[in-house]
Amino acid sequence: MSILKVNGIDLAFDSYGNETDETILLIAGLGTQMIRWTAPFCEMLAHRGYRVIRFDNRDTGLSTHFNQYATLDFEALARTLMSGQRPEIPYTLDDMSDDAIGLLDVLGIKKAHVVGRSMGGMIAQLVAGRYPDRVLSLTSIMSTTGNPVLPPTSPEVMALMTRPTPNPMKDEAGYLAQSVAFAKRIAGTGYPFNENEYRSLIQEEIQRAYDPGSIGRQIAAIAVSGDRRPLLSKVKVPALVIHGLDDPMFVPACGEDTAQAISDAELMLLEGMGHDMPTPLYATIVDGIERVARGKD
Repeated sequence: MSILKVNGIDLAFDSYGNETDETILLIAGLGTQMIRWTAPFCEMLAHRGYRVIRFDNRDTGLSTHFNQYATLDFEALARTLMSGQRPEIPYTLDDMSDDAIGLLDVLGIKKAHVVGRSMGGMIAQLVAGRYPDRVLSLTSIMSTTGNPVLPPTSPEVMALMTRPTPNPMKDEAGYLAQSVAFAKRIAGTGYPFNENEYRSLIQEEIQRAYDPGSIGRQIAAIAVSGDRRPLLSKVKVPALVIHGLDDPMFVPACGEDTAQAISDAELMLLEGMGHDMPTPLYATIVDGIERVARGKD
């Protein structure tokens, strides 16, 4: 793992595979760290002949945090947005897409295949739309376009995601129990939920960094990001949209809308997949990423 100065902040990253191979840049989701792109998944991609880079988004993991800002008041954010005003927020998804390109700049990488999951999919979409000369292909996983007419995340799931959590430094068991309960709720029904594996992943994230305010700041960045469809209509690189049919966070219509917004995009709807990437689906997802990266039908 290394840390580089990018756009005036620190970004932590690591790399798999041969540095002379084409690059696949993996962008993590809301409030999660780069280790959610697990080592076995990264190694599987690298074995297909790619250099695979994963990194901590700003405000997560070992990258720069913005905890000097007040904790987000979700009700105040909603009121501001409903009034048609733009709230004061520390950063936007555009800033986060600039980070992805800035990391490639510092590493001397001219072009990359860009892959994002959930919020990372939104960032990947912005990278492809805003920096067309830097992107070889786009894969958007369990994400959405910002289309305001799409079905929203259910209030129940939003409440589970945004409710206060115990401080893991004082009550690790309570924190883990709440995190696991939420993960189970958004997981699909087609694959066993590996509670021990997930618990170990959360413990590793706690050990790397704990910042209870970061998820709120990133939700605010998503909330003001707007409708990406006009930008996506200009994307000309090969594109793949992967979405779970059991996703309760972004329902399948969100994946379908993403694929419709991008010319000639391939849509891969996966039975039994929720808002997660179960290990048994790694090979299927890697096959899809490789297929679009190589421009295969």
